[in-house]
Amino acid sequence: MPEPIPATADALARLDMPLVEAMMTQRAIRRVRPDPVDDAIVLRCIELALRAPTGANGQNWEFVVVKDPRIKKKLQRRYRIAWRVFHRTSIRDIASYDDEMAKSVKAIEWQLEHFTEIPVLVIACLRLGARDGKVPFVPMPHAAASSFYGSIYPSLQNLLLAARSMGLGASLITLPLWNVTSARRVLGLPLDVTPCAVVPLGWPKGRYGPTTRRPVDEVVHLDRYGNRAWFGPRRTLQN
Repeated sequence: MPEPIPATADALARLDMPLVEAMMTQRAIRRVRPDPVDDAIVLRCIELALRAPTGANGQNWEFVVVKDPRIKKKLQRRYRIAWRVFHRTSIRDIASYDDEMAKSVKAIEWQLEHFTEIPVLVIACLRLGARDGKVPFVPMPHAAASSFYGSIYPSLQNLLLAARSMGLGASLITLPLWNVTSARRVLGLPLDVTPCAVVPLGWPKGRYGPTTRRPVDEVVHLDRYGNRAWFGPRRTLQN
């Protein structure tokens, strides 16, 4: 059974959740209820997102909060086109033998089919400009591109952790924005604002809980790639 939807004040009070608990139990929540999410909760999530660092302290974020079912429908159509291609070329075969991938596919397809029922979509964007290391239609060197696009994801992680703390379901997706020109048109974005990711928000049908991830010694290399200095028996990392 899903948890009862909290009152706005109660949800905001949950932001005192210990950071490590939020990190250890954060997961993509795609199945959410159609019940409305109070604007105060959405704006608090975005306010906390703005505490994140950006390249050269540009603070060049822009967030579009979508509630209009007509706009959701247009984004849903673009999501469906991209998902069909991605599923056919990258996911379908893996899901045929990998149970975890198969579960993820079901969750994604549920989200896609119910996209217009999701109460809030937060579209995270970055504003372009010479100060930000990019001008429209001019290719960026790798370092500039890394700095530019790297400026959006710390803020999105803050947003996701805030949502998790309040018990609000959230996930991070990009497929609805696969055609940037089309997405700009749907959202009314000027050429100097680039849509980067979508975070659907809603009260979860399920629950947050512990996640399973690869052990740290499998992904850490010392000095050069391949030097697995810490590879071996599982270690318990202390806070």
